[in-house]
Amino acid sequence: MPLLRVELWPGRSPEAKKKLARELTDVVVENIGCPRSAVTVIFTEVPKGHWVIGGIPCDESHKDVP
Repeated sequence: MPLLRVELWPGRSPEAKKKLARELTDVVVENIGCPRSAVTVIFTEVPKGHWVIGGIPCDESHKDVP
């Protein structure tokens, strides 16, 4: 049972996450030949202030990125 974990900043629409989950599932099915029903995708939304790159919280360094 493949499990894909996707961590991202909050703000993506449910439709965008649904589309991404479908497309990730398609890639897994095509590449390892498992049934679609075996693929699990989990989204974890991490606030920008809790995501730090190079010692700088992303809510400070990536203000222009949604």
